[in-house]
Amino acid sequence: MLAALGSLVPALVVAQPTPRRYVCYRAPAPPVIDGRLDEAAWAEAPWTEAFVDIEGDARPAPRFRTRAKMLWDDEYFYVAAVMEEPDVWATLTERDAVIFHDNDFEVFIDPDGDTHDYYEIEVNALATVWDLMLLKPYRDGGPPLDAWDVRGLKTGIDVDGTLNRPGDADRGWSVELAIPWRVLREAAPERRRPRPGEQWRVNFSRVEWRVEVADGAYVKRRDPDTGKPLPEDNWVWSPQGAIAMHMPEHWGFVQFSGLVAGTGKEPFAPDPNERVRRALRELYERQRAYRAAHGRYAADLAALHAEDLSVEGLAFAPELFVTASMYEIVAPGFDGKTVHIRDDGKVWMDERKPVEDER
Repeated sequence: MLAALGSLVPALVVAQPTPRRYVCYRAPAPPVIDGRLDEAAWAEAPWTEAFVDIEGDARPAPRFRTRAKMLWDDEYFYVAAVMEEPDVWATLTERDAVIFHDNDFEVFIDPDGDTHDYYEIEVNALATVWDLMLLKPYRDGGPPLDAWDVRGLKTGIDVDGTLNRPGDADRGWSVELAIPWRVLREAAPERRRPRPGEQWRVNFSRVEWRVEVADGAYVKRRDPDTGKPLPEDNWVWSPQGAIAMHMPEHWGFVQFSGLVAGTGKEPFAPDPNERVRRALRELYERQRAYRAAHGRYAADLAALHAEDLSVEGLAFAPELFVTASMYEIVAPGFDGKTVHIRDDGKVWMDERKPVEDER
């Protein structure tokens, strides 16, 4: 039935992969940020799943393994990653350069999960950082704020081998970051650090270029037909379903535990309203496709075939409100919540009003 939305549907509607989940435990003491992950706290923190291709299972598995760990305390969100790599190299030394032009490790954080006002941090093997804030995803017209900095960010790099020395066999490199809550809370619920049991949207990406040695230095391999560098590989913790990191609704869920790492286990507690958000996200994608095909938003849910969608455990009953240039879709959720999504992709929840208040 989606074919009725127009020929552009395959380019605009992206399958929604299942986001990864992680329980982040408290650090018993602040780790030394040197990239080595040799403190006892890191030994007790669980690994994420091995990274996969950004497009998911439809693409070949990454050539080299990447895994990450997380911890937290009252001052910092700690992120660490270990990356297998036979040729460790980096060239960029200026802060806020486009770090993914080198091999890099990237962190994406959306504190309140609304897909707006989120953070990106990239770092290469020289510990050069590019940090920025996105007011909206690029698809929704959001500009990046390159001037934004993670004040107080601590970065540690450890190379298992030799940096920028072709001819030897490196084993890999690791990254350790301490990201201060006092900066992250700018876009966080109630402008504060998380509380035990709360969940933030997080993802990690690793950019990997194919290289060869020329004149004693690493250079990117080039396509012999075009002369341009071969496309980079993008390996991620939580698959995106497309070569696009700026779809925060596909990022993983990190649940912050009050337990100290190594003192116990806490199960991940899925929010049932995520099922409502995913259904509304599908309608958002269909509206994008409809507008691309018809030059305007659909004025009713029937045109979007909303009847095809359902939410397990809930009577999915969305309502659509449209003007000449924008729209909002609202649906009752679980636990007395109402879930909203609008034309710029922002999704949020509020308390459902009692029936008597709506008369």
